[in-house]
Amino acid sequence: MKFAVLVFPGSNCDRDMYNAAIKSGADAEYVDYRETSLEGFDGVLIPGGFSFGDYLRSGAMASVAPIINEVKRLAKEGKPVLGVCNGFQILTEIGLLPGALLHNDTHLFISRNESLKIANNQTPFTNLYGENEIVIYPVAHGEGHYYCTDEIYNELVENNQIILTYEDNPNGSHEHIAGIVNKEGNVCGMMPHPERALETILGTDSGVKLFEAMVNSWREQNV
Repeated sequence: MKFAVLVFPGSNCDRDMYNAAIKSGADAEYVDYRETSLEGFDGVLIPGGFSFGDYLRSGAMASVAPIINEVKRLAKEGKPVLGVCNGFQILTEIGLLPGALLHNDTHLFISRNESLKIANNQTPFTNLYGENEIVIYPVAHGEGHYYCTDEIYNELVENNQIILTYEDNPNGSHEHIAGIVNKEGNVCGMMPHPERALETILGTDSGVKLFEAMVNSWREQNV
């Protein structure tokens, strides 16, 4: 399996994403936002950071970058797409995931480890976790409040699209939502950083299973 790790001006978690892909047994390659092809890639990793300086709003300028049409193509083909933090914001901006990310309720930047619950362990991103397993991922964001209408929330619940929830909801997200998938289950966005949770020496290795699950699921479908 080969991941494309997208790089925008202001990305700062691209190397973490790359390392997570390699650690999970996949290949990976950095892809500049100005490229127009993702031919030869089996999945996409959209890293955190401050793409284009978060001008206009987080993810807005990245949403019209040349590479985005190819991200949409791979998603439509059923290939895995993971967006973390700014990557999650980009996925909502381009319409691959519902809802939006607003300023934290405190209007402060939050940077710390957070306890989270695996709300759905039946997805290609979470199937190596136990049901309702508690994991520790770092968070680092100023606009992480997940917002959606009641209608969208009811659809998320009905379709089991909520995969990760905060235990203490540090940013005021609707119903503690920290991560979701699309209806098809192959596009995932979350604000916490599993790619920064790979080593116990750094405080947590809870993120390892997420990347291994992605790789294992792809291999099972392509044997």
